[in-house]
Amino acid sequence: MTEDAAMIVIYTTLPSEEDAQKLGSALVEEKLAACVNILPGMVSIYRWQGAVENGNEAVMLVKTRKSLKVQVMREISARHPYTVPAILVFEPSDVAASYLEWLCNQTATSR
Repeated sequence: MTEDAAMIVIYTTLPSEEDAQKLGSALVEEKLAACVNILPGMVSIYRWQGAVENGNEAVMLVKTRKSLKVQVMREISARHPYTVPAILVFEPSDVAASYLEWLCNQTATSR
């Protein structure tokens, strides 16, 4: 399978559901993602600048082509409100053929 026909899922967190919707909508509208799932209400505990922080966030899962990985990561970084956003890439080992075909039809083949 080529990178252009392979799927990845990019995970990031945002400070609010509204921020996630804004970023997710831009990615889908620009055909950088076929689908974005937003899971509001996550609680994060992390260390930042020497202190332990506790905050509410929204998780965003971006479903796209592997060939768009660098562009999507760049867009997330550029539009993200955090100084150091969590951006993690996962590659599913198996994807239903019909879903993968749909995903490829919804995303840009080159930019």
